[in-house]
Amino acid sequence: MKINKLISIAFLILFFSVIVNAQTKKSPTTNADKAYDKELYAQAVKLYEKAYSKAKNDKALRGTISFKIAMCYKYMNNTRKAESWFRKTIQSKYPDNIARLYFAEMLKVNAKYDEALTVFKEYKDLVPSDKLASAGIESCELSKKWLQNPTRFKVENFNTKGSNSKLNSKQSDFAPSFADAKYNSIIFTSTRIENKSKGNDGWTGEKFSDLYITYRDPKKLKWSTPIPLGDTINTAVNEGASSLNANGMLMYFTRCKIEKKKLCGCEVFTSHKDASDWGETSKMQLGPDSLINAHPSISANELELYFVSNMPGGYGGKDIWMVKRDKKNKPWSNPINLGPEVNTEYDEVFPYIRPDGILYFASSKPNGMGGLDIYEVKKKDETNWGTPDNMKYPINTSYDDFGLVWGKTLEKGPFDMGFFTSNRMGTGGRGSDDIYSFILPPKIFTLKGTVKDKTTKAVLAGVKVRLVGTDGLPIETKTDAKGVYSFDKTQILSNVTYDIFISKEKYFATTGKETTVGLENNKDFVRDFLLEPIPQKPIELPEILYDLAKWDLKPQYQDSLNGLITTLNDNPTIVVELSSHTDPRASDEYNDTLSQKRAQSVVDYLILKGIDPERVVAKGYGKRVPKVLEKDITRDGFLFTKGTILNEEYINSIKNPVQKEAAYQMNRRTEFKVLRDNFVPKPSNTPIVPPKDTPKETPKETPKEQPKDTKDIPKDTKEKSKETPKDPTKELPKDKIKEEPKK
Repeated sequence: MKINKLISIAFLILFFSVIVNAQTKKSPTTNADKAYDKELYAQAVKLYEKAYSKAKNDKALRGTISFKIAMCYKYMNNTRKAESWFRKTIQSKYPDNIARLYFAEMLKVNAKYDEALTVFKEYKDLVPSDKLASAGIESCELSKKWLQNPTRFKVENFNTKGSNSKLNSKQSDFAPSFADAKYNSIIFTSTRIENKSKGNDGWTGEKFSDLYITYRDPKKLKWSTPIPLGDTINTAVNEGASSLNANGMLMYFTRCKIEKKKLCGCEVFTSHKDASDWGETSKMQLGPDSLINAHPSISANELELYFVSNMPGGYGGKDIWMVKRDKKNKPWSNPINLGPEVNTEYDEVFPYIRPDGILYFASSKPNGMGGLDIYEVKKKDETNWGTPDNMKYPINTSYDDFGLVWGKTLEKGPFDMGFFTSNRMGTGGRGSDDIYSFILPPKIFTLKGTVKDKTTKAVLAGVKVRLVGTDGLPIETKTDAKGVYSFDKTQILSNVTYDIFISKEKYFATTGKETTVGLENNKDFVRDFLLEPIPQKPIELPEILYDLAKWDLKPQYQDSLNGLITTLNDNPTIVVELSSHTDPRASDEYNDTLSQKRAQSVVDYLILKGIDPERVVAKGYGKRVPKVLEKDITRDGFLFTKGTILNEEYINSIKNPVQKEAAYQMNRRTEFKVLRDNFVPKPSNTPIVPPKDTPKETPKETPKEQPKDTKDIPKDTKEKSKETPKDPTKELPKDKIKEEPKK
C-alpha cells in the first residue's frame, strides 16, 4: 500500500513535471517578452540571452531570440552589441528583412560607413519601395564627406579640459543648461551611482536620473565638483532636461513617473529658487498624464516654452511643440506643433531656443550621420520655420549627439561657445553619454595674389590694389617687388563682398570680385591678375559695319561697344580717340566727312551710356589710313594674308567683285587708342535712393527727343544721318558694288 502510494505520488510529480516542461517549451521567452513589452530592456535582454543559450538545436527560435536581443540593445543604445546581434540574426536566415535594415543602421551608428553602404544597398534590392534604403545610402555618403570637411567648431570632452571636475561620470551625464546669465554655472542630468534612487531604471539598467549643478571659477576657469539639487527636485524617479529663465530663478525640468516598474509618462515641472534652495515643484498641464511631455526650453523673454511630446496631432514619434503667452503673468496657450519643417515621423527631441530666436534640436531622422543628430533652424515668419540644417561634424558624429546650449565668452560678443551631449567613442568619451564643450572660433579669411604683365608675364611691382567692401570700408595696398599683394584676417571680414580694383600707369586697369557671404569655414582666397599694357597702336573694336555711305550706328552693333565701355569705366583716368575709316572710293573730302560722322556716332553712343564727353574724341581719317592685316583673315570665303595693305592699288588689282567688296568692307572700320591717362574724373554726388514704398512717377508722354526708330540714338544724330553727301560711287554699275543689307 505504501509502495503504491509512493508510486502514485511519483507519477503525479512526473505528470506535472511533463506539463510544466511542455509549457516551458511552448514559451521559452515568456518572461523576457513581458519585460520587453513593458520597455524594461535591461531586464529583458538578460532573459533573452538565457533563452538563446538553451535553444541550441532550434535555429528558427535562435533567430527570433537574437532579433529581440538586438532590439533590446538598440533601445538601450548599446550599438556595438546591437550590431553584433543583428549580424547573428541575419546569419540565422531570420525571415524579416527589417533585421537587415537595422543592421545597416547600427553599422552606420558605429561609423562603419562603407559596410553600412553595402548593407543599405542589399536592403534596397530586397525592399526597393522602402525610402529608408535610399536615405541610408545618401546619409552614409554625406557623412563621409562631412568627416573629410569638418566645420570650424572645436569640440572637447568636458573632462579633458584640465578642470579637475568630475562632471562626467562612468554613467550617463547629459542635457546641460546654463543656470545663470553669465554662463558660470551648469545644471545637468546624471545617472551616477550616488543618485537618490535605490533601484535601477529597467530600460537603461542605470540608476534613475537626478539633476546636478556645477560652478565655474571665472578666474581659474575651473569647474567645481557637481552637487545634486535639493530633495524638492530630485526624487526616486527620473528627473532631467532642465531650462532656466534669464535670471536663473525659475527652472523648468522633466520628471518621469514609474509605477510597478513601468514607465508611466513624463511631465514638465517648475520650481522657483529662493535665497537658499529650490522651492516646491508644480506640474505644468501640457497634455494627458499618460503621455510624454518633456525636455522644456524657455525663451529669453519667457513668453514661449518649447517641449517634446508624443501627444495626438503630431507627425509621428516624438515632436517638438510650444506654448505661448502674451505676458509673464498670463496663462499659457494650447500646445502648438512646430510643423512639418521641424517635425518628422521620427523623434525630434531636446529643443533649445537661443536668445536670438534660433532653435536647436536633435532628430533621429535617417538623413543624419547616425543616431541623434543636432539641427538648427530659423523662423521664416511668425508662424513658420525654415528648413533645418544639420550641424555636421564635429558637432555631429555617427553616435547620439543632442542637448546643445549656447553661451558667450564675452558679454557683448556673439554666441561662440557652449555644451552638448554625445556618447561618441574616443576624444575622452567613455561610450556612455558625456557632456562636451565646444567653441566656435571666429571665421578667418585672407586674400592674396600676384599681378603680372599680360603680354610678357613679368611680375609687376607697385600695382595699386584697392578693395571696396559692401561694409563700406575701402582698403588699399600695392604689390611688392615680387608682384604680390595681400590682405590679412583683420581686413577680410565675414559676410562681406569685395570689389577688387587693380591699376598701374601705362596699363589698363582691371577688376575682380570675391565674397565671404555664406561661407562657414575659413578660407584663404588667391586671386591673380594680368594687366594689359596700353598699346601705342590703335586697337580695332569688335566689328562695327556700316551701310555704304551711311554713318548711323546700327543697334545690332551697339553691343560691340560694351567692352570699350567696361574698359573706360575701369580706367577712369584715360582719354581715348575714336577713329573711323572708309574704303578708298570717292573723294578725300567726302570720305573725311563720312568717317568723322561715323566716329561721332560712336562717341555719341558712349556719352549716352554715361561716359564723360571730355574722355572721348571723335576723329575721322577718311581713306588715308588703309587697314594693314596683322594676321590671315578669311572674309566671304576669300583669304587675305597677313601683311596685306588694303589700299586702293591693292583693291583695284582684285578681279572678283565679291572679293573686292569684302576688302572694301574691312577698311570701313572703327578703332580706338589711348591719348593720355591723366584725366581727373569730376566729383559726382551719390543719388538719393527713394524709400521702397515711394511710388515711382511714370511720364505721361514720350518726350519728343526720344528716338523712335533707332534704340538709344539721339534724335539730332539720326537726323544728320539722313543728310547723305553726294556719293560718286552711285554712278558706278550696280554689279561693282555690294551694299550691306539693311537689318
